[in-house]
Amino acid sequence: MNQIRAINKLKIKALAVASALLLASTPAAHAQTPTPTATQIPTTAKWSERMALSVLKRSPWLQDPALPDSWGYTQGLLMHALEALEHQNHEPRLRTALQQYGDKMVDAQGEIHNKDYKPLDNSLDNINSGKVLFQLYTDTKQEKYRIALQKLHAELQQQPKTIDGGYWHKKKYPSQMWLDGAYMASPFVAQYAAYFKEPAGFDEAAKQLLLLEKHLRDPRTGLLYHGWDEKHVQAWANPETGQSPNFWGRAIGWYGMALVDVLDYLPAKHPDRPKLVQVLDRLAVAMQQYQDPASGLWYQVVDKGGQPGNYLEASASCMFVYTLAKGVNKGYLNKKYRSVAQKGFDGITTKLIEVKPDGELNLLQVCEVAGLGPGTERNGSYEYYVGERIKINDLKGVGPFILASLELNK
Repeated sequence: MNQIRAINKLKIKALAVASALLLASTPAAHAQTPTPTATQIPTTAKWSERMALSVLKRSPWLQDPALPDSWGYTQGLLMHALEALEHQNHEPRLRTALQQYGDKMVDAQGEIHNKDYKPLDNSLDNINSGKVLFQLYTDTKQEKYRIALQKLHAELQQQPKTIDGGYWHKKKYPSQMWLDGAYMASPFVAQYAAYFKEPAGFDEAAKQLLLLEKHLRDPRTGLLYHGWDEKHVQAWANPETGQSPNFWGRAIGWYGMALVDVLDYLPAKHPDRPKLVQVLDRLAVAMQQYQDPASGLWYQVVDKGGQPGNYLEASASCMFVYTLAKGVNKGYLNKKYRSVAQKGFDGITTKLIEVKPDGELNLLQVCEVAGLGPGTERNGSYEYYVGERIKINDLKGVGPFILASLELNK
């Protein structure tokens, strides 16, 4: 365990030295790519704007239609955050980046062309980037975006399901529901239902979220386990419950964000709406309970703060802040959670944000990735989660940081 902690400290130190590098998680961000001309980012701007300008500064592929991009869920998360900021600020560079993303990803026939997108994988991760196509279709009226949206929706109709109707996370993960999939699929399904006036999608989006809480919530802590195996046969699965053994912060963050985003589209009189609000309230209680009192942040393994190797993780903290702040802003949660969210955001900006001399922001201590199987290496153990690679400026933290800042600005 001491070795794990030492390794993590070395990782963080090494990453801080290399913070000027481009985002390693984005395929187009290679060292040989020309760095944009240095531009001072104003420290008087809002945090959301400062982070977006930082992303544009170090990410030339966002502004160059000739450079490749990614359909992966991580890039979709960033584009969704930039879209939310563009709605507020009407920043031309953000609009250009969003439109270029759509043009890169979707051809004239509505086909998504990217090595990350394989429809036959039946992966919920394929769906997340589709959310930015709604606004692109509204703005441009280009039929290719409508066709691509319909194809993604049709793909979900073929998604394998558990006996009680829950989406498998991917076809290669049989009979498994993961919290990550809540965010990848349910907000898209609900938005599609609202946009194309197909109300059956409201039922489906809510059902997925309710099933995840049913199978993954721990009544003692109120937290949700990362995954559930319907067959109880996976190496990581509890043989009695089918649940994975630990509470991974970002997995819970994905679920919280999915809840507040689905509620944006669910009709006011939908029978599952009050149920989802109750789920959100239960989750908020647990988030507050496990917030680190000193820093306001949340740990990589949420309920094991202070144990060897554990660390205050940026993406989960940003996602929790976004969930709580938006829940209050929308009237779903008691106003007391506003202070919980603000304390969390203050912790992020003071503990996990590095400001470079030119004003560029770096987000520190983001877990790169974590999953469950296949095989025995990704076994859901405590040692597994705290031993995964830590990165700077991983988009899975940057996107929620922008979204959290926008909510607190409201």
